[in-house]
Amino acid sequence: MEFGPYLLLASLEGAVTAAVLALTAVGLSLVFGVMRVVNVAHGEFFMLGAVLAWWLSHLLGDAHPAMGFALALVLAPLLVGAIAVAADMTVLKRVDYDPERTIVATIGLLYIIQQVTLMTYGPDARPVEPPFNARLAIPWVEWGENGLQMYWPWGLSTTSYKLAVIAAAGVVLAGVWAVMARTRLGLVMRATQLDSEMALAFGIPVERVYALVFGLGAGLAALAAVLIVPIQQAHYLMGHDPLLLSFIVVIIGGLGSLPGTVVAAILIGLSDGIISVFFSPTLAKILATLLVALVLVFRPQGLFGSRAT
Repeated sequence: MEFGPYLLLASLEGAVTAAVLALTAVGLSLVFGVMRVVNVAHGEFFMLGAVLAWWLSHLLGDAHPAMGFALALVLAPLLVGAIAVAADMTVLKRVDYDPERTIVATIGLLYIIQQVTLMTYGPDARPVEPPFNARLAIPWVEWGENGLQMYWPWGLSTTSYKLAVIAAAGVVLAGVWAVMARTRLGLVMRATQLDSEMALAFGIPVERVYALVFGLGAGLAALAAVLIVPIQQAHYLMGHDPLLLSFIVVIIGGLGSLPGTVVAAILIGLSDGIISVFFSPTLAKILATLLVALVLVFRPQGLFGSRAT
């Protein structure tokens, strides 16, 4: 297979990574943008979503994988969101959402979630069967002696589930944008983000908004995990890479900027997929970290962030 088909295949793999990363990073960006809280436990909420997806998908047994996955797709983000709301009300609220203390508090949450998962779920990586997984051949077009010619290179294919992951992530991200831009709930969130004290003076229940946003951010991470776990496997340590990449994406896109987060996720996801295929995953992480360093030096507010005044 020539370079062009290989590049297309790598780009498709990168698009799957970008879709899942965008969901995860948008959740992190929402929490920071509205609450000004750096949620170090965000990756563990991702992991918890994958583990709960494994539990829920096996409730109906192996005879109904599609129904089990649908159950996990609905319930896992809701359960993780509820856990995050409880953590906000019992931990973050008690430290008054102080930036320094919330970092320490979320580090504590990270280890609690991780160790409880290890004790109950175990150390093994376990797969979740996708609801559908038909392999789809991809055509390639190139210029030949008789003009443009289409042929089917051997090995150039993807699966229907991976394409569904990309589409589902796009729909969810569009829904998040619609909520933030077109609804009263989004207006309340944006008002709280701009000036929480003024929002409180106008009767907005800021603490409830904080709890809702923290739960929504964790739920988006859990949803991303449910979508990716049939491609990867559920493991109690799987939250590290999503957390690192989400921080990279949020810093590059601009802290609290949802459009910047999505653009940066596409950039990092595609580059990660292409570099991982042609070189190595380690090199992809190194280059992403170098890009963060360059952004912090030359544009500290990120690509789409606004400079602090």
